[in-house]
Amino acid sequence: MSPAPHAPLAATAARFWAWLREVSGDDAYERYQRHQAAHHPGEPVLGRRAHYEESQRRKWSGVSRCC
Repeated sequence: MSPAPHAPLAATAARFWAWLREVSGDDAYERYQRHQAAHHPGEPVLGRRAHYEESQRRKWSGVSRCC
């Protein structure tokens, strides 16, 4: 029995996992790295921790209320 019948299921699971990571923000660092490489090739890339700290600073440094 060959593993071929499971290939479509594995591909679907991989696409679902990639989608879930994207909508939850779990892939933010990987997207940041791709963006830096494509649009700012000569600039240094932040490390994972520095990227997280910067994103948290941007998220929480402004007005945090609705009214």
